[in-house]
Amino acid sequence: MYAIRFFMAAISLFLQNVHGIVHVFTMKHHFSEPKIFTGGVAISDWKNLSKTEQEEALKKDWYLYYSFRDPKTGKLTRQPNIKAGANKFKTKNERLSILKSLQRNLQLLLDRGFSPYADNSELEKQLLQGLNSDVTVEIPAKTVSKTTETTIPTTVATNISTTVATNEKSIPDAFQLALNIKKNILSATSFPNFSSNTKRFQRWLFENGFENKTIDTINKKTVISYLNTVLDNTSARTRNNTRIDLSTLFQTLEDNEIINENFIKKINVLKATPERNKTYTPSLQQDIYQYMEIHDPILLLFVKFISYNYLRPIEVCRLRVEDLDLKDRKLYVKAKNIPVKIKIIPEILLNDLPDLSKANRNDFVFTPEKIGGRWETNEKDKRDYFSKRFKKVKDYFGLGKDYGLYSFRHTFITKLYHEFVKTMTPNEAKSKLMLITGHATMVALEKYLRDIDAVLPEDYSEYL
Repeated sequence: MYAIRFFMAAISLFLQNVHGIVHVFTMKHHFSEPKIFTGGVAISDWKNLSKTEQEEALKKDWYLYYSFRDPKTGKLTRQPNIKAGANKFKTKNERLSILKSLQRNLQLLLDRGFSPYADNSELEKQLLQGLNSDVTVEIPAKTVSKTTETTIPTTVATNISTTVATNEKSIPDAFQLALNIKKNILSATSFPNFSSNTKRFQRWLFENGFENKTIDTINKKTVISYLNTVLDNTSARTRNNTRIDLSTLFQTLEDNEIINENFIKKINVLKATPERNKTYTPSLQQDIYQYMEIHDPILLLFVKFISYNYLRPIEVCRLRVEDLDLKDRKLYVKAKNIPVKIKIIPEILLNDLPDLSKANRNDFVFTPEKIGGRWETNEKDKRDYFSKRFKKVKDYFGLGKDYGLYSFRHTFITKLYHEFVKTMTPNEAKSKLMLITGHATMVALEKYLRDIDAVLPEDYSEYL
């Protein structure tokens, strides 16, 4: 792509000097006029196309194409397409701007005698004759697209006061730029993981010879090698999560024109078995409740918000006093991917809530020492704190890593579904359950119910 940019810059200046002689240059044309392929639609009809048709056209590669007479066969032969990075741009105008410049420049060269089958060094001298020389610009012999390549004149020395744009941003500078941008976009729980994965990748790069290299030296093979290292030391799930964060990193760099392409999107995702907490049996759930009622009432109320309001542990940690409207029996919480979600407070939970009328509205509902108070730490650390606090309960009952705070959400959703299907059809039960759990679609709820084994068949012994 850079070769084409250099080529365009140089040829544009040549045009001012050779314009006159181009018109008097006579030779038999052995080529077709260079044309632009615009995604299979006529560009003159662009305004009349629907938005969907325009998007479909932009999904395809746009390129410059032409034919040249093969000296061996004497027939016009289609030459490799010239894309020159035009397809990294997402709009019609941007792509046409690049391809039209290439079209004009290629037509000039062909008119002057350029041949993809011959040595064009003499043509270069003719084009440059009469120009002074202050700066030497080297143009690589070949510009390669994904599947094809085209050959252009190898070296152009010209007297031009122009700046060649090359990306020499260091890896730390590029990564820090992306981190600064994503810090203002990602949530307080997502950014630490993103930042951690970015910095781990940077350390690995430095340990493997990239310490003094620029961002454009990192390629797909480099990232695959790193992901294989992550896989060897952790799991397929961790490797896939790392891939997502690195893809986000490189997409940010592409969006800000630091790199040409986010190639990480093309790296495959490995099959990974998702981890989930097991559901408690009814008797075990009752025993745990009784134990916490005596030994840790604050933790018990925390668990009841998970159990009765079907919140995630981190959502409970976010609750402030002002989020509880006890008069109207409403609860306002920042849920997963939703700025604010409103839920009712069921009576079974309302009866367990203490009097919070004297608490500050900005206080958090849950703190380590009391219900309603200040707790200045990030929500991820709060969630981890209550998880570790619950581990003491797990240790008492001899429960392993398959059980956790999330297990209460699974347990009570299963319990509610089983109660609903006693008097409703499965579809009616799921429709009512969907309003309570907060799943966005029926498909998502059905998958969740399957994952936690909430939907089981009736006894089929009689058929055996």
